[in-house]
Amino acid sequence: MGTRAQGGVTPSLSSLSLVDADSAVVPADRDAVASRLRAGSFFWLDIHGPDAEGLALLRDVFGFHPIALEDSEHFGQRPKLDTYDDYVMLVVYGANRDEDDLVEVHCFLSEHYLVTVHHDDCPAFSDLRTRMTSHHLHTDNAAFVLYAVVDALADSFFPLLSEFDDRIDAIEDRVFEAPDDAQLQEIFAIKRTLVSLRKVIAPERDLFARIATGVVEIPGMSPDAERSYRDGYDHLIRTSDLIDSYRDLTSGTMDVYLSTVSNRLNVVMKRLTIVATIFMPLTWITGFFGMNFGRLVLNITGWTAFLTFGLATQVLAVIVMLILFKKQGWI
Repeated sequence: MGTRAQGGVTPSLSSLSLVDADSAVVPADRDAVASRLRAGSFFWLDIHGPDAEGLALLRDVFGFHPIALEDSEHFGQRPKLDTYDDYVMLVVYGANRDEDDLVEVHCFLSEHYLVTVHHDDCPAFSDLRTRMTSHHLHTDNAAFVLYAVVDALADSFFPLLSEFDDRIDAIEDRVFEAPDDAQLQEIFAIKRTLVSLRKVIAPERDLFARIATGVVEIPGMSPDAERSYRDGYDHLIRTSDLIDSYRDLTSGTMDVYLSTVSNRLNVVMKRLTIVATIFMPLTWITGFFGMNFGRLVLNITGWTAFLTFGLATQVLAVIVMLILFKKQGWI
């Protein structure tokens, strides 16, 4: 399996899988693809980690536009739809829960084929191919296959978001017990991921709305397919709403963290203030009797005077302050 390109260098190996109109996964190579194009029967070709040979297949066999090929060679596009002569190119996103990362997929759709290109591993496609081969979905309809692909990618966000929900609840519980910097870092990490998800889900949702309402035409669209696209649009709305909800939850968790830390700091300062306040009269008493004036301590002789003035007055001062603190509700 290919890996994602780093620093503009394409992978050295690509993986091709082809689903034909009979919902069968068959071996894919240049000759097999060219043969199916000549036959005119619909098929879905998935290219994982396109190398030079894979890009040459898109250029020479399918004859895609150079701009579209450039986008597929260098990923990092926002969700969009570009219309060409007899095909359209869509950029959509899914989620890889295992790697906690986004999966960018470029889709080339005509009435006779759907070509998907992606660098990252896409578990949603494995499940989709299994459902296609076992349930014989409408793999002869271009628009429906594209809907199935995009819908599978959209549904792949739900397990990741559900995991975020559990993580946020766990962080909140730990914050109430003992807040620390690790929790704050985890909150920021989740929030950054949610922002990244929001950046791709919002334009993808708007794109699906344009397709579902007929503002943008795609090959093979039919009234039945339009109903499917409206359902897919509803899934994207739910995903967008969940992302917004979890962003609010992370903000609330951060507020809880800051409030808890502030309250704990206030408790510490309260205790230190009480200790300092108790020692203030003690310091005054010891300082008063420690002054070098003979008349001040002339008659303070013997253990009785020492215990009375040296200790009893200090103990009495502490007791009086504790009683006052208790009445004020400070302790």
